[in-house]
This record gives sequence, C-alpha cells and structure tokens, in this order.
Amino acid sequence: MNENPLLQLKAMSQHVWLDNLSRTLLQEGALQRLMTEDGIDGVTSNPAIFQKAIADSPYYREDMQRLRGSSLNAEARYESLVIPDIQAACDTLLPAYESSLGEVGYVSLEVSPALAHDRVATEAAARRLRQAVGRDNLLIKVPATPAGVYAFEQLTAAGIRVNVTLIFSLAQYEAVAQAYLRGATRWLADRRSGDAEPQGQHLRSVASIFLSRVDTLVDPRLDALVKAGATQAQALKGKSGVALAKCCYQRYLEIFNGAAFATLKQEGVLPQTLLWASTGTKNPAYSDVLYVEPLIGGKTINTLPDATIAAFRAHGRAAPTLTLGAQDAQAHLQTLAALGIDLDEVGKTLQVEGLRLFADAYEKLLATV
Repeated sequence: MNENPLLQLKAMSQHVWLDNLSRTLLQEGALQRLMTEDGIDGVTSNPAIFQKAIADSPYYREDMQRLRGSSLNAEARYESLVIPDIQAACDTLLPAYESSLGEVGYVSLEVSPALAHDRVATEAAARRLRQAVGRDNLLIKVPATPAGVYAFEQLTAAGIRVNVTLIFSLAQYEAVAQAYLRGATRWLADRRSGDAEPQGQHLRSVASIFLSRVDTLVDPRLDALVKAGATQAQALKGKSGVALAKCCYQRYLEIFNGAAFATLKQEGVLPQTLLWASTGTKNPAYSDVLYVEPLIGGKTINTLPDATIAAFRAHGRAAPTLTLGAQDAQAHLQTLAALGIDLDEVGKTLQVEGLRLFADAYEKLLATV
C-alpha cells in the first residue's frame, strides 16, 4: 500500500492543519485520529465553523440549555461554549507543539469580526481571549484590515502569537509581513531592555493567504473578457489563487532571508509562516486538490477542510511544487493587470466580502445562543 500522501507532505516539511473544530471532533476522537494517522498538527477555526458546529453537534445541547437561563449576554455565552473547545484542542495538540519546539501544534481563535475596523478594540479583544484560553499554543486570529494590521503589530510587540487572516493580495501580505518585522523588532528591544515580560520564549505568527475565493471572483471577470473578444483570458481561469500563493512565497523568501530580518533571525525569532487558506475547491470543474498539489513546500502550512483532507489522502500526489513556475505565476498576475483586472481592488473586495460572511455567521451564532 502506498504511503499516505498527507504524511508525505509532513516529510517534506509542509504542515497540514485542519480547517474545522467542534466538540464532535474532540469527544469522538476524530481530531486525535487525524493527528495520529494523517500527521495533522494544527487547527484553525472561524465564526462560520463554530456556527455550524454549535448548530449541528449534539454535544452543545446541555450547555446551551444551561446558558439560556443565565444572565450572560450573547457574546459571553458564545465564548463560554467555544473556549473549552479551544482549550481541549490546544491540549490535544500539545505534544506536537512541544516536540516541534513551538513551530506547530497551534489552535486559532478569531476575534469578533464586528471589530475588524477598530484597532483598539481588536487588540483588547485579542488580549482578553489570550488570557481566557490560557494556552501557549493558541493563535489569536485578527483580520488583515488596516486596523487589524495595526493591532497585529501591537500584539506581536507584546509577544502574543497571531494568525493574520483574510489576506487576498500581495499588497495585503506585504503590509502584514512588514507589521510582523516592526512588532518583532519592538518585542526584541523590550526583552533586551527588561522593560517588558514577553509571553513565552519566542514569537510565532502565520499569515493566512486565501486562495479559492480569488478564483471565484476573478474567473467571472475573465469570462466577461472572453465574451468581449479577449480570447487569451480563457487560459487564465482557475489559476489566480495558486499564482497569488506562489508570488507571496517568493516575497516571503525575499523578506525573511533578507537584511530586514537578519538581526531578528540571529536572536532566534521565527519567520512569520505562510498559511494557505480557503483551500476547498469551490468550482466543481476544477481538481478537488487544486490548492494543495501545486503549493507543496517546506516551512509552510496548508489548512484543509475535512473534504479536502479526504481527497488528498485518497488521490493526492506529494511533490515539492511550490517553487516551480514562479516566473509563470508573476506573469499570470501581470497579464491579469494588463487585462484590466486590478488585483489590489480584487483583494479589497474579497476582504470586505470575507468579513461580511464571517460577520453574518457570527450574528447567527449569537442569535443561536
């Protein structure tokens, strides 16, 4: 029998995280099995994931009944439901965290999407959630909005580990990476001076690049161009998300192997890791492992929903592909721009839409509890 392709990814130093979390996964042992059998070594969550979990899983019912008789407001009820799940997942992943010396083994918990444009409130919520969960292998998720990037820098300077989410463009990634450098420089200066007590022995952060949604927005624009006579646009369909990821990776190499990071690297600060997100293929005409097979490379993370994990386990091909076609990826983005598809505008549009989807899910959550 061939080796599990998911384990082959791990052997190539790419980590796979589960893009899902619920009490069903925890209490029925599914998360532990994914770790043992498939090498999964991290978990990401978001309001949409928890909204579905609380609506579908029977393991919340008793707590839901108890909470309905409490004086807590809806947000406090929600947090009292999900924080124990986050803590349990952190505890389950603790061996991976410890054996990797803090490289992996993390669980992500997102601040309220209602705070996405309030930098002070985002920072305060992140600190509060970090304290409430009380686990070193927690990543607080903040969005890559201008306010979120500002809060991220402050949190990094304070030694709080962050997953920056909803990145849809090179410009957004650049802002996030530079904020990490600034925050890490401040964290290191405070540690040297003794003016602050950073939390934990080192910094850890990931930058979540969303992929499938890029194709979902760009493909219809390419269809319109084809109808208008730009037949060359047809060949570009279904390739923009992967091209974005490859270009972000090239920029990652430049930043974290360059002079700006050199001093931090000497002091043992870890680079901010790229994480491929939104990796479930939304167009049924495309491969169900479209956002896995072309993006395999060391020191990266791919966070996969259950269906994509099953698909890659069943028929995925593991090979080091991330650095292949880097020039083609750059040419792809340049061609899109030449055709009038403004990728900065695409990124902003998708971020607004992503925030709306998360905010809708969050409101449904609060209404449920």
